[in-house]
Amino acid sequence: MIFRSDNRTPEQIRPVNIVPDFISTAEGSALIEMGNTRVICTASVEETVPAFLRNSGKGWISGEYGMLPRSTMTRTARESAKGKQSGRTQEIQRLIGRSLRAVADLKRMGERTIWIDWRVGHLRLNPSFKRTRPRRAA
Repeated sequence: MIFRSDNRTPEQIRPVNIVPDFISTAEGSALIEMGNTRVICTASVEETVPAFLRNSGKGWISGEYGMLPRSTMTRTARESAKGKQSGRTQEIQRLIGRSLRAVADLKRMGERTIWIDWRVGHLRLNPSFKRTRPRRAA
């Protein structure tokens, strides 16, 4: 039997924990934890759509993805600093957007855009970190 470094078998997934409303300034947000991997996800709403959807009555959902520079064993420079996203990042963003659009009723959304932003990091949180629900912005 092959085991992973944390003694999980190949078919076992890491425990998942989701902390909703993690970012108080976003319309929606969550901190998603799987082992030492942390994903901060926010949803923002704009009262506009891309030009090709204007006057269609339909909404749009799009995503932006990024890894924190020390999410890997060696520092990976932010792609924005390079001025170009990698093919991997572009494909992840496309996957996020297409997956969410496939399950959403874009007509029911009206002409607005929901932006889903993901930031991924390999983090060990300080043991004194308190998981309390942040207050929502007034």
